[in-house]
Amino acid sequence: MEKNVGGMDRNIRLGAGAVLIVLSLLKIISPIWLFLIIGIVLVATGYMNFCPAYKLIGMNTNK
Repeated sequence: MEKNVGGMDRNIRLGAGAVLIVLSLLKIISPIWLFLIIGIVLVATGYMNFCPAYKLIGMNTNK
């Protein structure tokens, strides 16, 4: 799997994903399940440094 998520992009994904997960678990935002899934996907793609959507459109933020 080729890395296509760069450093700043990775940090934004990890931070935003963590915030969405926490807010959904605390039931602050709704629909809870939707934001929980989005948060998990953001954290996973940030952690793996790979985004399937970037692969589809040919984008690469990794230098």
